[in-house]
Amino acid sequence: MKKYTKKQILTQLWHLFLVVLGTVVLAVGTAVFVVPYDLVTGGMSGIAIVLHEVLPLDWGIDVYITLLTWGLFFLGLITLGRDFAMKTLVSTVVYPVAFSLSTLLVSPDVLGGFFYLQGTEYQQIAILLATVFGAVFVGAGCALTFLGGGSTGGTDILAFIVCKIFRKLKSSTVIFAIDALIVLAGVIVFRDLTVCLLGITSAFICAMMIDYVFIGGDKAFVAQIISPAYEEINRLVIEKMDRTTTITDVTGGYSGEGKKMVMLSFSRREYADVMQIINTADKDTVFLPSMRTRVAYTARSSRWTTCPQVRCTPSKRRAVRRSCSPPYRS
Repeated sequence: MKKYTKKQILTQLWHLFLVVLGTVVLAVGTAVFVVPYDLVTGGMSGIAIVLHEVLPLDWGIDVYITLLTWGLFFLGLITLGRDFAMKTLVSTVVYPVAFSLSTLLVSPDVLGGFFYLQGTEYQQIAILLATVFGAVFVGAGCALTFLGGGSTGGTDILAFIVCKIFRKLKSSTVIFAIDALIVLAGVIVFRDLTVCLLGITSAFICAMMIDYVFIGGDKAFVAQIISPAYEEINRLVIEKMDRTTTITDVTGGYSGEGKKMVMLSFSRREYADVMQIINTADKDTVFLPSMRTRVAYTARSSRWTTCPQVRCTPSKRRAVRRSCSPPYRS
């Protein structure tokens, strides 16, 4: 039997906490903001809202959510295998329960009707707030689940099944197509263009929120600096910015002359500092900045920048060096 260290156990517990927290946040956002206003944003909640409107059954949306969640889970278990199912198991267990409990908040008798947006006198503003905050909660919940290494399952399972059958299709394309069909179904069923447009808006905000939380909001630059004064630039970067660089040999394509190129990664806030260093060292420097979403270790000390796809901390030094783009400190 494999023995786990204390650190590995704590890491797994932290990931489990993120998955549970993300699933709960997702459920609260859906139950409190999305469902009460019939905002068809795609996904499993969109299917549940449409089915609740179409089928002549006296079921609450929480019943549809539970049936869809477990139905898609077992479908994924059969078609995609146990490994994939295990990633969605926690969310499959937690989401229906958290959603059902969250629906209790949307009542005028609970907490003095604090979450009962439909009872406010500012209805036009309330539906806009529900659109925005529903997207924020849902996006943040999904992102937290992803950070914990889990999956929210839902309609993503359908997309992965389609991609397994038609291997040339991309999962992102299929997911978008399924969500688009769900939104189209909402347009046909409700025949309310305003609500449908709000649902589409909520879906876009949700995608931006996932990008911000999971990938990271603080994008950075990676600059290529070609200058005879590369040593001076390197020294100023180290002394004034507390960062290091990567110096490589390059050859001019036209002149054939060998030169030195300094590669440096820095945040948006440090852009002006870099320009000041270049102007101080050599005003004729060739400066080629580009924006990146993957930046690894760039500080001389133990300070790490945020790597959106690999959360960089000193304890992940080796993993980051293998997975992130250069330059990094060697």
